[in-house]
Amino acid sequence: MLGLSKRSVSSLVLATLLAPGIWVARAQSTTADASGSLTDGDLHFANGIAAVAEDKVITVDEIRQAISPMVPQIRRESHNEQEFNEKLEALHDDEVQNLIDRVLIVKEFKKDEKHHIPESYVDERISEVMNEQFDNDRSKFLAYLRGRGLTLKEYRQEVEDDIIFDYERQQLRKSQSIISPVKVETYYNENKEKFFQEDSVHLRLIEFRRTDGESDADLRAKADAVLRRMKAGESFADIAKDVSQDARRSKGGDWGWIKRSDVKQELSDPVFNLKKGEVTQPIIMPEGGFLLYAEDRKVAGLQPIDEVRPQIEQILVQQMARRSTEHWLERLRRTGYVKHY
Repeated sequence: MLGLSKRSVSSLVLATLLAPGIWVARAQSTTADASGSLTDGDLHFANGIAAVAEDKVITVDEIRQAISPMVPQIRRESHNEQEFNEKLEALHDDEVQNLIDRVLIVKEFKKDEKHHIPESYVDERISEVMNEQFDNDRSKFLAYLRGRGLTLKEYRQEVEDDIIFDYERQQLRKSQSIISPVKVETYYNENKEKFFQEDSVHLRLIEFRRTDGESDADLRAKADAVLRRMKAGESFADIAKDVSQDARRSKGGDWGWIKRSDVKQELSDPVFNLKKGEVTQPIIMPEGGFLLYAEDRKVAGLQPIDEVRPQIEQILVQQMARRSTEHWLERLRRTGYVKHY
């Protein structure tokens, strides 16, 4: 395998992503000219080395396989070729670091001889892959391994390392799951603008579509019949399932939480005058008749801390987990053997 400079690796990955058919099995040296640009010889080595972590060699082809699904989105989001190349290089750098960190995390797990992954876990994970990705067809699965140049033993080791990586990250997140009330209150007081809610309604709706020759009076009569049924004790949701011609009929006319800007003014003005549990009078429009029901209401203003406490706790857990993960990885990077090319 050939060790390539970072710039060469990025260019090499880009070349393979844009023209994967360019690779040929031909032994040819990989060099860069004085400007740092790749020569034609570079494009013959999918096995060029991007980095080494402990005893694991990270190849250009591994990086290409990992980031290729994300390239179309980067292309769509880029305004020009320079921006695209910059984003691709940043993605490349992130993936190299991810692969290095994975090796270091697995090594840390295996340092303790008491730690091991039962073979049954690996078997179960492989069975899931075969079922979900290869329709439980072992011949397709083995062909996939051959295409990657892996033996079944090597793939089992890869799966085991994946399980270890997921487990260690999960354990780190669990260790950050307790958040003190003081931290929640501090975050709330320092970020109140994030918890300002707009005026909103949990809306249910009944619609009667206007048919040819149907008058406003006809539509109003249908709506009035609904109001009488509600007055007699039937729920709006049950009546909507029975009579509404709206797209959400099967859900009892439930449109979920809406803001004033989500609906046209002819409907927003009456519905935002409702209190929880109230229904509008019949609203007659050219396309049909409507009844709007406020399942619940949220008035514009700052949400009380008790309402947003779970949300804040989740934010703080994520923040603490990110910081702890980064500190942990920094330690592993300092004590582990890592070489970038």
